[in-house]
Amino acid sequence: MQHQLSTFDYVVFFIYFLIVAGYGIWIYRRKTGHDGTAEGDSKDYFLAEGSLTWWAIGSSLIASNISAEQFVGMSGSGFKMGLAIATYEWMAALTLIIVAIFFIPVYLKNKIFTMPQFLHQRYNGTVAMIMAIFWLMLYVVVNLTSILYLGAIAVSSISGLNLDFCLYALAAFAIIITLGGMKVIGFTDVIQVFFLILGGLATTYLALNLVADHFGESGVVSGFRLMSEQANDHFHMILHEENPSYSALPGLTVLLGGMWIVNLNYWGCNQYITQRALGADLPTARSGLLFAAFLKLLMPVIVVLPGIAAYVLYKQGVFGPAEFGAGADLNPDRAYPVLLNILPSGLKGLSFAALTAAVVASLAGKANSIATIFTLDIYKKVFNPEASEKRLVNVGKIAVVVAMVLGVLIAPHLGIDKKGGFEFIQEYTGFVSPGIFAMFILGFFWKKTTSSAALFATIGGFVLSVILKLLPGFADLSFLAPMGFAVKNAEGLYEIPFLDRMGFVFLICVAFMVVISLVETSRGVKTNGLEVDASMFRPQRSFIIGALVIVTLLTGLYTFYW
Repeated sequence: MQHQLSTFDYVVFFIYFLIVAGYGIWIYRRKTGHDGTAEGDSKDYFLAEGSLTWWAIGSSLIASNISAEQFVGMSGSGFKMGLAIATYEWMAALTLIIVAIFFIPVYLKNKIFTMPQFLHQRYNGTVAMIMAIFWLMLYVVVNLTSILYLGAIAVSSISGLNLDFCLYALAAFAIIITLGGMKVIGFTDVIQVFFLILGGLATTYLALNLVADHFGESGVVSGFRLMSEQANDHFHMILHEENPSYSALPGLTVLLGGMWIVNLNYWGCNQYITQRALGADLPTARSGLLFAAFLKLLMPVIVVLPGIAAYVLYKQGVFGPAEFGAGADLNPDRAYPVLLNILPSGLKGLSFAALTAAVVASLAGKANSIATIFTLDIYKKVFNPEASEKRLVNVGKIAVVVAMVLGVLIAPHLGIDKKGGFEFIQEYTGFVSPGIFAMFILGFFWKKTTSSAALFATIGGFVLSVILKLLPGFADLSFLAPMGFAVKNAEGLYEIPFLDRMGFVFLICVAFMVVISLVETSRGVKTNGLEVDASMFRPQRSFIIGALVIVTLLTGLYTFYW
């Protein structure tokens, strides 16, 4: 198997690089020299206020969301457990509709541009500053480094280039895009998504053809049918308790439980994501989110089906221990790189560009969010309240470079490549998301929620998650097994699946927040309710039609692949 790119592959990739970089420079020059926008306008730099179209917002959301985590990690989960992992993508489509209807109007009505600003406006400066620092650490030490290192490993394994070189090159490419601000990121992400989808579909096309060819047939339709027959257990959305992957996706929890917390927190309470829509008017923001929801329906075709195809070919002996390992050393996360390494010249370059586009777009989006939070919520509030617009933009650019340099320096020392893929990332993000989501959702819609209650959710939610994770070592949880809330782990102990654990922590946080808030308000504690009225939540007719189409498609998919 050839772990290097041909000359033609490099030509294809170089064309991609020139298109993205050239378009970014053109957008930046037009922004600063021809449309009358001041270069030093911080809102334009961080939010691209009023300039992103619905298709740019939707594309940027997907480009920022899809990275090596999905291409490598989710394909690996497709190899291991099958189509069920697509629930993260398909439930996200439904979540985006909910965020568009109920969350974005609250942010825009109250002129909220960052998540710490929301916490300051709704609760107090202490809660906002604690969370701003927490988010910065999380984004730099966990998210940025993970995207950077996993991306570098994937790019290196496909191209044969030195890992350190890939790490530096990805960081440099992302800096070039990020320094132009959110407008450049938003519009270049349209091109990134084009390459991401085109290259991803090309890989899926080849994978399905490989399956068909192996069984003496041809065409992607035959390939898909043969995959469904040869790996029927990999084509179920709802896993049963006897399934080895049940602890990762515990049955109906993906429809009724913790999966909602994963998605609503990620798409509705995450600076990295919501920032794309916060600079637009409400109809444009909603249309962008709806477009992203449609793209989400397509993502499993790109990142899950190749993993299942690799599984079928592995079981047939086409791939062996040399590619995936064997026994305890079997590594499902090798699925996508293995497939890319057998692509023909040119097509491999296109898929390589798609993977690079996914990584660079995610890095750029994350770096811009880091710069936004540091500049507007820490630097301006603590260090220089009178800073000029130009000064804020310069500080933001410095923050981008510093964050990326820290990411390059830290990433190789965290053992990211040894900690697993997509499932691991989701589980350990889940230590903090239930409490954060409880703080946001009550802050949105219940005016009596107090600052003390919010602090409890933030700190208490994390502590509760840790306790429930460690509980199997101190207590027998087998009594939860008949209800489907506990399964045996590798050590033979009953533990709560992490999605169920998130659901329990969220409900406990909400209950305690309600009690704390009622006690404090009865004692005369005042709260800062947001401006909310029913008319904010009425979407335009075109949005309703699009949302109904998505709901219908999701219902059909879950019914057919139940």
